[in-house]
Amino acid sequence: MRWLPAALLLLLALPAGAAERTVAVFDFELIDTSLDGELEGADPAEAARLHRLAPQLRDAIADMPGFTLIDVTPVQAAASERSLNSCAKCAIDLARELGADIVVTGTVQKVSNLILNINARGQEVETGQVVAGGSVDIRGNNDEMWERGGRALWKNRLRQQFEALE
Repeated sequence: MRWLPAALLLLLALPAGAAERTVAVFDFELIDTSLDGELEGADPAEAARLHRLAPQLRDAIADMPGFTLIDVTPVQAAASERSLNSCAKCAIDLARELGADIVVTGTVQKVSNLILNINARGQEVETGQVVAGGSVDIRGNNDEMWERGGRALWKNRLRQQFEALE
């Protein structure tokens, strides 16, 4: 019983915000307003690039203290049936089903093969409030530019906002 006062002091010394926040990151969606997309349809290379953005963001969030990722696989089929970026409530409902505190959705808007825009938004599941968001423009429709754009979105826009949530 001599250790009890010391243990209580140690517990009181822990930071108040030490609780982990759970985050569900859904796959990014493509908004193709380009002439190429209209004439040629879906591009398998773009689909592959798009598929790599969410895992890149998940890895970055997983490396941050205070955040735990939630696997979105159990609701992925339902998420794929609609545009989560057009229906923020849908994304929130799916994240709530998973037990997440924060839900992240994103888009890539393709204006042309030269001009693309990568966007992401994080919302609190409980309130729907946007707690993180950002956008980056990339010039070039290739693997390197999409990868660099995803890194820049995290480094220059989202990371500081997530750090403020800790």
